[in-house]
Amino acid sequence: MSAPGLMLQSTANSRWLHPGAWWLWALGLGAAATRTTDPLILGLIVAVATLVVSARRPQAQWAGAFGVFVRVAAIVVVIRVFFAAIFGVRVGTTELFALPTVALPSWMAGVTLGGPFTAEMLVIALIQGAQLATLLICVGAANSLASPVRLLKALPSGLYHVGVACIVALSLAPRIMINVRRVMHARRMRGRPTRGLRAAAESAVPVLESSLDDAINLAAAMDTRGYGRSTATVPGERTLQAVLILGGLVGIALGLFGLLGATGWGWVILALGLALAVSGIGLAGRRVPRTRYRPDPWGWQESLTAVSGIGAAVVVSATAAGGLTVPLTWPALAPLALVSVLAAAAPAALTPSPPEPWGST
Repeated sequence: MSAPGLMLQSTANSRWLHPGAWWLWALGLGAAATRTTDPLILGLIVAVATLVVSARRPQAQWAGAFGVFVRVAAIVVVIRVFFAAIFGVRVGTTELFALPTVALPSWMAGVTLGGPFTAEMLVIALIQGAQLATLLICVGAANSLASPVRLLKALPSGLYHVGVACIVALSLAPRIMINVRRVMHARRMRGRPTRGLRAAAESAVPVLESSLDDAINLAAAMDTRGYGRSTATVPGERTLQAVLILGGLVGIALGLFGLLGATGWGWVILALGLALAVSGIGLAGRRVPRTRYRPDPWGWQESLTAVSGIGAAVVVSATAAGGLTVPLTWPALAPLALVSVLAAAAPAALTPSPPEPWGST
């Protein structure tokens, strides 16, 4: 069962792919999008993500997130162009139109408000917006392919408490919408209005009451199953755990900053931060007695999926051309980058299809 009220049947060639593999694949494609300004590669990444989602998206309530992320990505591009027109650095000579200019104080030197908007500014804004939009589409693909409940079940024991909080949120949020629809259906059957502020105010109490009942039932079920238990630890171990995790997070943040700035020390700091964070999570997991019921296997299909996404990020980063410059020139074609992104479409054909709902075949 992948979602409340959805019964699934498995066939000989269908099974759930490990959610971690889908996220590694998607994050790899997203990282590749942030390392290139080639519109061809960005468009190819979007096409690959769309192809894999259309081929391997399950029939579940949470699988419809991809369309939402695509719409948000389109809005991001529009917002990026808007801010470039209002606050962007005035570069280029091919003027498209001019906006009224507002004089700014001397201490805001380098910042402009309004002025001429050139074709070069438009292209730069579109490409930069497309980078962020492609990253959002990759994250949306992961949300549509990987079951959130299975992903949280696969979390290490050190992230137990974070996982429990996420499970509660993921379990109750859909129930609230179900309660809203149920109350509105009951009002419609009784001939009462279902639109407007009055209908919302009159429906708030029954929806809140049903949601509280669901929360109490969930808390009782979690309590009977032993959620929240932990073994005793000495204060020194807890301090070491906190220092390792905090230091790891700081190292990861500094490493990512270094990578975005194209500096050589970014990979070293990122690796050190990951090592500290993994050590801290492993130490925290020792005090959480936990078992997994029917854990998701990691087979060659999972390895293929993860490697195809990470490989695209590595190859695109290694072959990425320089940044955007004026006058604008079309970036040099990178055959290896194109091949690596195309190879990331392999999960669409080489991974097992997800189980189908009962009665769909």
